[in-house]
Amino acid sequence: MRTDVWRRVLRLAGCVLALSVLGQGRLGAGEPTVRPNVLFIAIDDLNDWVGCLGGHPDVRTPHLDRLAARGVLFSRAYCAAPACNPSRAALMTGILPSTSGVYLNSQPWRKSPVLGDAVTLPQHFRAHGYRAIGSGKIFHGGFPDPASWDEYWPALDRQTPPDPMPSRDRQPLNGIPRTGHFDWGPLEVSDAEMGDSQVADWVTARLGRRHGEPLFLACGFFRPHLPWYVPAKYFDMYPLEAISLPNVKEDDLEDVPEAGRRMAKPEGDHRKVLDHGQWRRAVQAYLASISFVDSCVGRVLDALDAGPNRDNTIVVLWSDHGWHLGEKLHWRKFALWEEATHNVLIIAAPGTGRPGSRCHTPVGLIDIYPTLIELCGLPPREALEGTSLVAQLRDPDAPRERPALTTHGHNNHSLRTSRWRYIRYADGSEELYDHDADDLEWTNLASDPAWAGVKEELARRLPAVNAAPSPGNRE
Repeated sequence: MRTDVWRRVLRLAGCVLALSVLGQGRLGAGEPTVRPNVLFIAIDDLNDWVGCLGGHPDVRTPHLDRLAARGVLFSRAYCAAPACNPSRAALMTGILPSTSGVYLNSQPWRKSPVLGDAVTLPQHFRAHGYRAIGSGKIFHGGFPDPASWDEYWPALDRQTPPDPMPSRDRQPLNGIPRTGHFDWGPLEVSDAEMGDSQVADWVTARLGRRHGEPLFLACGFFRPHLPWYVPAKYFDMYPLEAISLPNVKEDDLEDVPEAGRRMAKPEGDHRKVLDHGQWRRAVQAYLASISFVDSCVGRVLDALDAGPNRDNTIVVLWSDHGWHLGEKLHWRKFALWEEATHNVLIIAAPGTGRPGSRCHTPVGLIDIYPTLIELCGLPPREALEGTSLVAQLRDPDAPRERPALTTHGHNNHSLRTSRWRYIRYADGSEELYDHDADDLEWTNLASDPAWAGVKEELARRLPAVNAAPSPGNRE
């Protein structure tokens, strides 16, 4: 009999054995009686403008909010890097950018000397009896990882279906010349024509089936990544005249070191937006894109609830980093402040924790890998640099000493504790913000000798300075 057939037989036999002893303890050390499925939902470029996080007063995200109500919302979750590729590579391998040297979107992460042989999260699940399948953006655009999956749609080497685009003679829709994909505007198309909707179709079909082996099912949504082109009905949800703009301090960069100002690039995107009167329309388009992807999430959750796997499926939903819309006179990600580093993380694990709980302790996306393998009873991996969140799922107030670390480029780091954000750049310059008094990070306390002890204590938690070359920052 062929090896792959034998593998399926053994997996099925394991499931039958597990079911036969359900309620009679455990199969063995670390082995739950029935291994749960995992529904792994990723959203690209989504900041904290989500109803349950309160990041924007106008936003409508009923489906993200209902997922938060059935699980644990980590209100202070932070990315390993404020860029798609290094953030996702870190999450999916459990290895931080400061260890791997993967800092940029342009770096093929599998060619890193550290990550070349890394066992990704779905690979670890596959090695222990799971079938790993998925659709949409999980790894960064040009660097899919066929070795991670048993099945992927549209293809193992192509993660996302195409989106409809406005005709070339209408681009850019926002009127900003030479803007590339930094563009936004409504499309006269149906939801069904959008790539994210097609990803939701594929995922919902799999959620409606019974499976003979535990399933790791990945669902990656592209919006609200640029360009912010979504069906017009989502723009209609946010009348332009009623849009609330971010609260921005015009001289916010005056006390920021030169290294931080270079990241902000106030004379780049921000100047373009102001010169062309597009700030309010950009915020409208970002909100519209959020509500569009929220509707896709809703379809997936509906399919889970209507299908045979509802009560035995862990749902983890995350966004890969945050996003600036003018705060610190900056747009996009690619910075170490709150807006770029703060992201969405919700975990709903049946039988673990109280639905609707909130954990306000800072955590990292790097913690997802060890959390899922503990929840599912898989063997731990020594190489992982995150720490399991199962204790916080059971008790959101459980102590956790480790700050959340974000890295953007070689030796540029930010640490987030419940009270402080500490940034140290490669040239040694610093920023320090007291979130108890300054949640918008307007006042840099790094030069105040009263806080020297705080900086010294936080600096001890930074990665060691290393001599790896520092490539330029490109999207």
